[in-house]
Amino acid sequence: MRSPERRFLFAVPPLTGPVSSNTAATPDAAVTSGATVAPTAAVAAELARRGHKVAWTGHRASLEPRLRPGSRVINAVGDDFAKRLPGLRDEWLRLRGLAALRFLWTDLLVPLGHAMMPGVGKAIDRFRPDVVVSDQFALAGPVAARHREIPWATSAATSAEFTRPLAAMPKVEEWIRDQIAAFQLDHGIDDLLDLRFSDHLVLAFSTGGLIGDTSFFPGHFAFVGPAPGRSAPRAFPWDWLDGRPAVLVTLGAANGPSGDRFFRTTAEAVRDMDVQAILAAPPDVVADPPPNVLVRADVPQHKLLERLSAAVCQGDHDTVCAFLSQGLPLVVAPDRDDQPVIARQVEAAGAGIPVRYTRARPDELRTALGTVLTDGPHRAAAGRARDAIASAGGAAEAADRLEKLS
Repeated sequence: MRSPERRFLFAVPPLTGPVSSNTAATPDAAVTSGATVAPTAAVAAELARRGHKVAWTGHRASLEPRLRPGSRVINAVGDDFAKRLPGLRDEWLRLRGLAALRFLWTDLLVPLGHAMMPGVGKAIDRFRPDVVVSDQFALAGPVAARHREIPWATSAATSAEFTRPLAAMPKVEEWIRDQIAAFQLDHGIDDLLDLRFSDHLVLAFSTGGLIGDTSFFPGHFAFVGPAPGRSAPRAFPWDWLDGRPAVLVTLGAANGPSGDRFFRTTAEAVRDMDVQAILAAPPDVVADPPPNVLVRADVPQHKLLERLSAAVCQGDHDTVCAFLSQGLPLVVAPDRDDQPVIARQVEAAGAGIPVRYTRARPDELRTALGTVLTDGPHRAAAGRARDAIASAGGAAEAADRLEKLS
C-alpha cells in the first residue's frame, strides 16, 4: 500500500570548501571529502519515486550541480559567508590535531549554523515539510525544526561518530557538547539535545559490518548501509586487464605532494608483484610506470569493482563502503578527516590493513597488499561486511524509516 504524499526538506552544509561533508570529531579529523549529498540524494530520489515532495536547503551554488536537474533548492547560505569559505578551508588545511578541531567548531560549524538559521527557517516556512532531514553537522536544521515542532532526522554519511572517537579525551567530548548546547541556547532552546543525533530518527549510512556491534543503539538509530549515487560513464581500456589480480589505488579528493608521493611509492611497491594496479591519478604523477601499472585521471570505479581483487584507499567512508560492498579487502592509508577512525574500523572488522600515508615505504605497501590478496581472513571479513551492506537496505530502507516518521 502506497504511503500518503509527504514533504521532506533536506538541510546540508556547503559542499565545497571546508564543510564538504559530515565531520568526525577527532583531533585530526575535521572534514571529509565532498560527497555528503550522495546518500541523501539517493534517499531523496527514492522518496520522489514514491510520490513524495522533496526540497533542499543549503548552499545553492554547491548543491545544484550534485542534484538531479529540476531539484528544488532554497538557498540558506548568504553571499558573505559563502565568500569566506575558501579562506576558511585554507586556514583549516594548515592546522592539525586539536587546533584543527577547535577551528572546526568555533570558526566553521557554529558560525555556519548561525548564518544558515534565517535561510533554513524561511525554507521550512515556504516548503512546509512534514520532516526535516538534516546533515549531522548542519546545526541550523534541527534547531529550526524544533522551533516549529517538526520531526527531524539526522543524516550521518560517515560511521566515525558512532564509535566515540574521542572517548580517550572526555574533556574534549564535553567541550564539543558545550558548543552544541551554546548554539541552542543562543537560539532560545533550553531543552538541550546533541544535535548530531536526532531523538526522532538517525539515518546512519553504514552498518555493523564496519562499525561493529550496533545492538546497543536505541531503536531510532537505523543503520541502513551506504546509498551510492549515480556515477558518470568513463572510458577505460578493459583489454589491458589480463586476468592477474587487479588492484585499484585511489586517494579520492587528495592531491598535492603527499598524494603524488604515495602514488609513486605504490607504483614501486607493485613493480615486481604478480598483480595489475590501476592508479586513479594524473598521468604525469608517475613518469615511468612499470608495465603492470596503469595511471589514469578518471576511472569507472563502479564498473571496475567486479574486476578487482583488492583496493588501496585513504579511508573516505563512501569509498570504503563501495569496496566492501563487493567484498574487497583493503589497504587503508589515512591522512586526516574521519579517515583515521574509519581505517581503525576496517582493521577492527578484519577487512583490511592500515598503512602510513605520508611516510609509506614500498616494502610496507608491498607486504600489506600481498597479505590482503593472499590470505583468507581479510577476504572472509570483507565478505561479511559485503553481506551486512547487502542486507541493510540502503536508500529504500532509509525512505521506509522516513515515511514512518512522517
